[in-house]
Amino acid sequence: MVSAIWIGLTILGIWVALLLLRDYLRHKHNLEPNSWWKTGVIGFIGNFFDTLGIGSFAIETALFKFTKQTEDRLIPGTLNVANSIPTMAQGIIFIQIVTVEPITLVTMLLASGLGAVLGAGVVAKLSERKIRLTMGIALLITSGFMLASKLNWIQGGGEAIGLEGYKLAIGIGVNFILGALMTAGIGLYAPCMALVFALGMSPAVAFPIMMGSCAVLMPLASIRFIKEGAYNRRASFIISITGLIAVLIAAFVVKSLPLDTLRWLVIVVIVYTATVMLRAGLSSPKIEPQNVK
Repeated sequence: MVSAIWIGLTILGIWVALLLLRDYLRHKHNLEPNSWWKTGVIGFIGNFFDTLGIGSFAIETALFKFTKQTEDRLIPGTLNVANSIPTMAQGIIFIQIVTVEPITLVTMLLASGLGAVLGAGVVAKLSERKIRLTMGIALLITSGFMLASKLNWIQGGGEAIGLEGYKLAIGIGVNFILGALMTAGIGLYAPCMALVFALGMSPAVAFPIMMGSCAVLMPLASIRFIKEGAYNRRASFIISITGLIAVLIAAFVVKSLPLDTLRWLVIVVIVYTATVMLRAGLSSPKIEPQNVK
């Protein structure tokens, strides 16, 4: 079952790579004036930290704007297309090197994919400000429990590599919601780390689950962006290469980290993400979305 997942991701990755290459060659005489080395460094940095569980979108968005490597209107499509292949590589690598109980892995990955497809309409009607504030507060609370557990103030976390019964149901349900929230621009990595901790699983298990989930989601979005031409072709081509190199380097750094160090890394990632979400939520205008029939 696990082998079927990474084989499927490999096929999907090859398909997206061919679509990107064909579109790049078709427009090779009309490409954006990106700096190869600046864009390459952006992709390397973003995907290196993405492989550590920190996420690449926020980092790359900031670097894109600072270095003026693409138009703002093309950033969403560029982020999805450029990082699809590196993210699929993350999913394939971590599914292979980190053991997760197959039923737990498969069902949570499928749940996130279904969430993105079926939950998008529901999420679109929610206030982005409220989503960010709620998620930010929830992540801060979770990080507090993780820190208390780390300092032996309370019992929490665990070493389990799978779920069953009501915990599996909760994991599937929450990952479905997280997949839907991805369509609203809410990252999946930190909330998934918090979910893994709350359900008593090993922090290492979060990596194949969260990366596998995004490896399913992002290619589907990328295909749409490529067909519509709503992305920076040169930047995406460069980042697909440098990002993949960064993933291969960082993946084995994560694999070699002691579990105790990994726990601290997870806490830092969650606190950082919570802070970013709260800041974005507090700075957003208090405008409720209109219901669309």
